[in-house]
Amino acid sequence: MRILATDLDRTLLPNGKWDADESAITMFNELTEKHGTVVVYVTGRNLDLTEKAIKQYGVRYPDYLCGDVGTTIRRYENGDWHDDPGWVAHVNQSSPRWDANAIRNVVAEVDGIRQQEPEHLNPFKQSYYVDHGKKDAVLEQVDGRVKGKFDEVIVYSFDSQDGKGLLDFLPDSATKQTALEYVAAASGVPKGEVVFCGDSGNDIFPLTAGFLGVLVRNADEQLVENVRAAMQRNPELKAYFASGNFQGLSGYYTSGVIEGAYHYGVFA
Repeated sequence: MRILATDLDRTLLPNGKWDADESAITMFNELTEKHGTVVVYVTGRNLDLTEKAIKQYGVRYPDYLCGDVGTTIRRYENGDWHDDPGWVAHVNQSSPRWDANAIRNVVAEVDGIRQQEPEHLNPFKQSYYVDHGKKDAVLEQVDGRVKGKFDEVIVYSFDSQDGKGLLDFLPDSATKQTALEYVAAASGVPKGEVVFCGDSGNDIFPLTAGFLGVLVRNADEQLVENVRAAMQRNPELKAYFASGNFQGLSGYYTSGVIEGAYHYGVFA
């Protein structure tokens, strides 16, 4: 059994500024079905926004959804979503100092951030919009107030579509990386047989965690640089950089996911 995991926005979903191959999503759906691939969506989207993406773009339902930047895990089975019963207990045990309310209080006076809407928050996710021009000053203040005090990770990414910085505080045991590790372990699949595809800053952890990484052709330049640097530091890391010119596909979005999956032998 092989796992093909992918971010959604501007990775599997063609919702960026680059032209998409019209046939790519149909190919992705058909190939994963034909090869019996376990499909995992690892995304910043919550369940409602994931459902909307599935309906809008026609991508298949996944076997697992690691949503809300990895803070929630659900399995899709027999037409329904099922929360993973052990995930919350796992996070609480692994990150005992985590406290979303305390983090909210200590960053309340940081200039240049605005708390995201309630639907983008949950007990394991405290998130903000950031004035990207003030990013360095914001992150310096945030580090001083938060870093190392709450069993947390601080994830900053940039949404090139609307020019917003995105800042997530998560338990260190509830990230895109750790959620995918949890799903792989529960499925009995070694990390070295899990392919993860991404495009932006908050994909850096799973792309450098020992999975088989894929960066779609439209991946952020900063992410590409960071992954290449990580590979230089650790030659055992594996990452494939989609470039197009593969089966008539461009390498952007879904096409890059397909190209990477073929590279690693997910699709024979």
